[in-house]
Amino acid sequence: MIEIINPANDPYFNLALEEYAVKNLPASDNYFILWQNRPAVIIGRNQNTIEEINQDYIKEKNITVARRMSGGGAVYHDYGNLNFTLVVNENNDFANFAKFTRPVINTLKRLGIEAENNGRNDISIEGKKFSGNAQFKYKNRLMHHGTILFDTSIEEMVHALNPGAEKISSKGIKSVRSRVTNISEHLSVPVSIEKFKQILTEEVLREESNSAAYNLSEYDMQAVNQSRDNKYSSWEWIYGISPAYNIQKKQAFSWGNIDIRLEVKRGLISGCRIFGDYFASREISDLENVLIGIVYREEDVQDRLAEIDIRSFFPHIEEQEFIELLCKGNNN
Repeated sequence: MIEIINPANDPYFNLALEEYAVKNLPASDNYFILWQNRPAVIIGRNQNTIEEINQDYIKEKNITVARRMSGGGAVYHDYGNLNFTLVVNENNDFANFAKFTRPVINTLKRLGIEAENNGRNDISIEGKKFSGNAQFKYKNRLMHHGTILFDTSIEEMVHALNPGAEKISSKGIKSVRSRVTNISEHLSVPVSIEKFKQILTEEVLREESNSAAYNLSEYDMQAVNQSRDNKYSSWEWIYGISPAYNIQKKQAFSWGNIDIRLEVKRGLISGCRIFGDYFASREISDLENVLIGIVYREEDVQDRLAEIDIRSFFPHIEEQEFIELLCKGNNN
């Protein structure tokens, strides 16, 4: 396991570094990165940015907005939040979050805190979430990353994010504050975030032999900064252009929320975007393109989807479930 030393606090750089690690570093090694961001909201790969953030508050507080490569929901970062990234060979571990969260749970156990995996991708203490996790698959490589609320400003988090009412009600909560916690609140003896980072690093590295530290080379820095400037800090990547739509289909599943926007002209699907906090194992744009150009009618949708494996995009959905979501209420 190679620990990549990364002191940067720039969200755009840090997200670009993750993509660089999973796509460009030698696949003969596994990689581990601990990193922190200045105050920022990080949007999931498939989310509609405008609907996930409190735009006025973010502008007032000069909070950075960025989009990551992985799916899942929007999260808030600040200097009281710690992020960890693991890059490994895939080995059918997509959506296997427990394997990668084990070092975090073991770290807390060493500090006298009992934590557990909770829900599809969270780690919790006494039923309250302190870590959200997500994954991105590239060829035979898998990137797993997660947030760790150590001493984050919950108040800032609540103001910066804009969770939908259906997301809140689906989890049986009345506010973000009631379902999240900081690790610092559960420590019997004060521990600095730097000490916590040290213990977590020990737990990650002890699971693999031949560990080593690696400082980014000048070549690495140049490549990451190019991606930072050309992609991650660009308006097109962060916000993008949402197509016009005249039909919206939404549904919450146990494994994530889906929000489909369709533009239908003369009975044909002429535009399609699929938003949500789900985890997709393939590029969702491939599925969107499959649907464009067909008659918006259940039998035609069914015929087109029969040509692909819907589970290659959403591992936990049945084809008929997706068809019903897409076509419910359509009388064509």
